[in-house]
Amino acid sequence: SYLINHQSPIPADYTCKGRNISPALHIEGAPPDTKSMTLIMHDPDAPNGDFTHWVVWNIPPETTDILDGSVPDTASEGISDFETVGYGGPCPPAGTHQYVFDLYALDTAFTLPQGASRPDIEAAIRGHVLAQTQLIGLVAA
Repeated sequence: SYLINHQSPIPADYTCKGRNISPALHIEGAPPDTKSMTLIMHDPDAPNGDFTHWVVWNIPPETTDILDGSVPDTASEGISDFETVGYGGPCPPAGTHQYVFDLYALDTAFTLPQGASRPDIEAAIRGHVLAQTQLIGLVAA
């Protein structure tokens, strides 16, 4: 598995041109009072507006690595704008797109049904964010 470096290309395995599996991610520096983490991957450069590729919540606070093609056991995945639950890899129609991984450390864990949408998640985390960080990967059409 490869780690994505900030502002660097996302390896083809993690795109529609490859295995279309979620990338390995390394996490560090969550505040000590973190109860869970939430990850939202999206493409702000999509032709029809910001496109959601992956939503994961209730990531345990002690998580330091998410392996490629998986999520932690207690985590739940939401529906992407591909209208499927789980990861949908980058597949830009033209040009080079930025794929943004927003990670939020939260003061709570929450119960939402598997397959909840990004707006559901964003509403649930509002007011509970202790810290956030961002990783941007690039994919050319």
